[in-house]
Formats: sequence, C-alpha cells, structure tokens
Amino acid sequence: MSSGLPALYPRLWRFCYVLTKRRDAADDLAQASCARALEQSDKFEPGTSLDRWLFTIARRLWLNDLRSAKTRRGQGLVLVEEVDLEDYKPSVEANILAREVFTVIQDLPESQRLAVLLVYVEGSSYREAADVLDVPIGTIMSRLATARKTIAHRTGHKRTEE
Repeated sequence: MSSGLPALYPRLWRFCYVLTKRRDAADDLAQASCARALEQSDKFEPGTSLDRWLFTIARRLWLNDLRSAKTRRGQGLVLVEEVDLEDYKPSVEANILAREVFTVIQDLPESQRLAVLLVYVEGSSYREAADVLDVPIGTIMSRLATARKTIAHRTGHKRTEE
C-alpha cells in the first residue's frame, strides 16, 4: 500500500486543492491524508482501489476540519491567475483553455466541483464517485448535469435540443 502513495500523490493533492481552494491547505490536507493512510494501512483491503481509499480519507479529514473550524468555509479563494498549474510543456492555447475551464469549475458549488473532479478529471465511475462522496449515484448524476448546464451557460455554449 505505501509503495503506491508516491504515484498517487499528485492526484491526491489535486483532489485536496479542489476541496480546500488553497495551495497551502491542499498541501496540509494531502500530507495528513497520507499520514492517516500509513497509520491505518492495516485497514486497506488489498485488491481495492487505493486512490478511492485516499480520496475518502482526505474528504473525511476535510469534513472534520470544517466541523471544528466553521470559519474556514468560504475563505482563501485563490485567483486562477495566481495559481501556477504544473504542466509539462503544454501549448500556450491549451494552458489558457485549462485556466479558463479551471476558473469556471472553481466557481461551482463544492458538491458539483467534487463530482466534476472525480468523474471528469480523475476518470472515476459514477458509482466510485458516489462511494467517495458518500452519496447516492443519482445525486452524482444530478450534480454533474447541473454542473454541465452551469458551465455551458457561463462559457456561452448553447445546447441544442431537438
């Protein structure tokens, strides 16, 4: 289990960043999640998905932090222009598009943001995302549909319905 943590750390950090909306808080949450995973490695079931297990730990730690420090919610919004997105030489156009999409996604409500990240970025199935977020699969579908409508509206794309 511990041998898989380094490879998953960038994805875990990204998940934590979407939760916290702050680089420093994402660093702390990702590290705390890894520490908790190592402490409780005996509870990890071999053959199951390590990334889902880590995301679930991170989400639970985040919820615990929110409960203990209610003032944390709504603070620390980082402007996308101030975020250095790690990239490996993407084209300028791709980087601009990624920042535009990231800005729209960051403006979504937390529940929709997390669903978008898990399904569209991480490639989780609806069931896997529902398990990580501890909600019914229909809720994930609803959150994604609402997020798609919001994104289309904010980016000026119109859906054609026939």
